[in-house]
Amino acid sequence: MARKTKTETEQTRRLLIDTARRVFAERGVSRTSLEQIATAAGLTRGAVYWHFKNKVDLFLALRNDVMMPMIATIEGILNEDSNEDPLLTIERCLLTNIELLESDPATRETFEVMITKCEYVGEFGAVLRCAIDRSIDAARNSLVAAYQRAHASGAMRPSLDPVAMANDTYAFRLGLIKQWIGCGADNGFRAIAQPMIHAHIALRRADPPAK
Repeated sequence: MARKTKTETEQTRRLLIDTARRVFAERGVSRTSLEQIATAAGLTRGAVYWHFKNKVDLFLALRNDVMMPMIATIEGILNEDSNEDPLLTIERCLLTNIELLESDPATRETFEVMITKCEYVGEFGAVLRCAIDRSIDAARNSLVAAYQRAHASGAMRPSLDPVAMANDTYAFRLGLIKQWIGCGADNGFRAIAQPMIHAHIALRRADPPAK
């Protein structure tokens, strides 16, 4: 019985996160109350508070539900011990971001909420800033290590600084995701996202040896 109760509890938590994602996307985060989320989920407000302290706590759970697996996937690509060209590894990392947005509705909708439906002020400001800063540090450190490998192997132009390139690629990644989400499915940007990634990496690649 205890095992069934644990399963049902997790199912309710999952239902609340999925419902919050949908309602936030429809109404915006600031205009959505926990009571509205509970009603949309067919639950009581008390059921929401059983799982989440407040709307910020629920929003963070929604964000982490998508971001943590995504960060783990990206870091796994960047940090894997292989003989692959480090610049190809970085390129694969960027392409994976786009592939996740294209293939996974929950990832896509969560980014839509975070980018277009949320104001990072008031009750959300400090808490979300802390969570975002942790994500930035982890991603940027992995990119720095990958660019250092590219520099040491001679794959990257020798005049380029690995730290500067890591910062540039991190900013490029954020801009790419925001533009991909913001432009909508009917805009031509999504069709050129992958070629942009290829060009971004090609600009860093060392010239081939002279024959």
